[in-house]
Amino acid sequence: MRTIDWIDGAIELIDQTLLPHQVEVHRVTELPELIDDIKRLAVRGAPALGVAGALGVALIAASVQRSGGDEELDTVEVRRQAALLREARPTAVNLSWGVDRALTALDAGADAVLEEALRIRDEDIAACISMGLYGADLTRELTGKDRVRVMTICNTGSLATVERGTALGVIQTLLEQGSLEEAFPLETRPLLQGARLTAWELQRMDAPFRLLVDSAGPFLLSRGIADAVFIGADRIAANGDTANKVGSFSLALAAKHAGVPFIVVAPESTVDMSTASGADIEIEDRGVDEVAGFGGVRTAPEGIAAVNPAFDVTPNELITAIVTERRVILPGRGETLRDTPLGELRA
Repeated sequence: MRTIDWIDGAIELIDQTLLPHQVEVHRVTELPELIDDIKRLAVRGAPALGVAGALGVALIAASVQRSGGDEELDTVEVRRQAALLREARPTAVNLSWGVDRALTALDAGADAVLEEALRIRDEDIAACISMGLYGADLTRELTGKDRVRVMTICNTGSLATVERGTALGVIQTLLEQGSLEEAFPLETRPLLQGARLTAWELQRMDAPFRLLVDSAGPFLLSRGIADAVFIGADRIAANGDTANKVGSFSLALAAKHAGVPFIVVAPESTVDMSTASGADIEIEDRGVDEVAGFGGVRTAPEGIAAVNPAFDVTPNELITAIVTERRVILPGRGETLRDTPLGELRA
């Protein structure tokens, strides 16, 4: 089952807000539905958002084409609506990347936009396979072990992409190659993407794992529970600073203290060379409701305020390696995104 796809003229996506208790596919036929699904995290994860952005433009173009009848496609209207989609979530660069890339085909018509969006979908699937292979080889190299214990935060599996995943895709590849001893997903407050989604995916792939509370991760790293830490990324700045789910920075500090490799796994589309550093990344604050209660149950007093950043930024000097589908960059050895050439897509 794909997390997101184009089926019979509409976008179909797994509603991740219902997992792990219910697997429901939401059929999206209108732009406001898609924007709402993105904002409420029914679809989430940087690569999946890139595909959602591209397919969303295809949905817009098809709708505008139908409303115009036999007239030439109103590209101005398509771009106006695409701008609304582009801003649905500001931190994840893949959403705007997917929208902008699909728009490059706009002058050739609605069918060409759909073809480009489907190309992005297929490239994401191939990229996840390649990241898994690069990441698994690197993990054995950095740790010097044939079987490893790994820690991860948030959800970076097939639910964050179209299939397989980024950081969790590496863990899946390690499992398939017989190199995974155990995985330690963090629950990932406040929406529990690790407990709800990553644990569900690890269970489905029959991987050995134990779930951790977020605050235990850094301490357990200091006690040697894991050989490596994997995270995904919502944006990687030109200098290698990486925005990811809040809690990643704490793990990076702990990994540095413990002498454990800290590895970022993300597709090339997440690299934003127009953003100089992490200081330039807009961090989305999701408000008080997510931290004042859960599952419809209020856990905090009424009337309180909250600071609820969805992401944090890990400085490049704390990152051992950045793995994409075409290369491995080692900031700890002085390698940079600008100077590391692209390699082959692995399969």
